[in-house]
Amino acid sequence: MSGDYLMIHYGELSTKGENRKSFINQLARNVRHALKDYGSPAVTSGRDHAFVALESEAMAGAIAKKLQDVSGIQKISLVHKCPKDIETVEKTALDLIKGESGKTFKVKVKRADKSYPLDSYGLACAVGDYVLDHSALAVDVHEPDITLNLEMRKEACYLYDHSYPGAGGYPLGMNGKALMLLSGGIDSPVASYLLLRRGIRIECLHFAAPPYTSSAVIDKLLDILKILNGYQEEIKLDIVPFTKLQEAIYEYVDEPYCITIMRRMMMRIAHEVALKDHCLALATGESVGQVASQTLDSMVAINAVTNFPIIRPLAVSDKLQIIGVSKKIGTYDISIRPYEDCCTIFAPKKPKTKPKVSECEAFEGKFDWKPLVEECVAGIKSILMKNGAPKDFGKKTE
Repeated sequence: MSGDYLMIHYGELSTKGENRKSFINQLARNVRHALKDYGSPAVTSGRDHAFVALESEAMAGAIAKKLQDVSGIQKISLVHKCPKDIETVEKTALDLIKGESGKTFKVKVKRADKSYPLDSYGLACAVGDYVLDHSALAVDVHEPDITLNLEMRKEACYLYDHSYPGAGGYPLGMNGKALMLLSGGIDSPVASYLLLRRGIRIECLHFAAPPYTSSAVIDKLLDILKILNGYQEEIKLDIVPFTKLQEAIYEYVDEPYCITIMRRMMMRIAHEVALKDHCLALATGESVGQVASQTLDSMVAINAVTNFPIIRPLAVSDKLQIIGVSKKIGTYDISIRPYEDCCTIFAPKKPKTKPKVSECEAFEGKFDWKPLVEECVAGIKSILMKNGAPKDFGKKTE
């Protein structure tokens, strides 16, 4: 027999209260959009699950793979729908389980329709006994080769024995938009992915300092955004001309404080861009203690220039965990290309790990940085990455 539907399990959405319906509706819209190139199969959503109708089981794998990139989904199951009478349920269960390899099985029942005459235990026993009588399989309730899931609902019975893991989190678009400071290294693409999983749309901001930084860094970023387009089809990248401001910092600021002042200037610029683009927060790929500018003391000094929320998804992750995620999503090999950003090239030999806000302000008082910040914002050029293809937007102010 063929699978009739893919059942989408909501995961964290089940914890939502009065606004649960809006999360479910947004997820359904995201699923329909994700499947527009697969014949736009019918998608129906309910309180506990959503269903994608399949024309053939042959398409199930490709569609499920696409849905694995849609945030807000815990898992996707290939389900077989049948009438609720026990004889049909038993025969459907047997046909399904015979198509699997293994010697042992168990039946796991969810009885959403509480009016059904058999309770969950009775239904599991009836189906299990029928499979035992009509196959060579044995029961193992602890470590079975095959787990047959059965959901008895108002409209029908759904059976499945195979599921695909989902991305988890919340539907994209439900938690606003953040401006991500994207460097091109390993960390910030992973932080971007984690934001997307939590339902937060992103725009990206990159600080370029030619001729000190190579134009190949931009190529890296676009390749990273191609991958992130799998989770958000349109991502805008703003490129900040940072050279003059960075040179001024290194002219007037003592070397140990240069990286801190540079980050403070970046946050000021990011704040202005976020306001213009209606972002609700800034975001970075920082991990506490990983480098000098990421100590808690440094974060306090850097945060002092903005009242915007700053999200740090990797704050308590170690490097091996971050690398693991980057390999999983496919950004690692791009990130390690040997083209450095301005933070790396201009890194001081002995950076200050416990900078003071008062000292930062004293250094900034030595030069007129405000016009330089304004020049940076005015000179931003934007690129829109849509479905893996770049489009030059020119200057941001145009």
